[in-house]
Amino acid sequence: MARVKGAMMTRKRRKSVLKAAKGYWGAKSKHFKMAKQAVMKSGNYAFAGRKLKKREFRSLWIARISAQAKVCGMNYSTMMHGLKKAGINLNRKMLAEIAVSDKAAFATLAERAKAAL
Repeated sequence: MARVKGAMMTRKRRKSVLKAAKGYWGAKSKHFKMAKQAVMKSGNYAFAGRKLKKREFRSLWIARISAQAKVCGMNYSTMMHGLKKAGINLNRKMLAEIAVSDKAAFATLAERAKAAL
């Protein structure tokens, strides 16, 4: 039986790594060995970044809700506790959007939260 060499798959793998490293500075975009290291590192950063993005958005929403809750005369934790007791199931993203765009509606929610406490 004939010996099979891996030239085709090797070329395919190297091409895909070099394509992913396109735009990197210097030899990182030209040499396979350096490009592979750079792509692996950037993949790790991207993975961590996706987790950080969620964390940062949640803290932004909490800050917005907290600021508007203070205007309505309560703090963030009592506001959230009151909403839960009142049976209002809005997530932080929607609450933050209401706090920014519709202050009257947020004030109504705050009153309902106060009444439930």
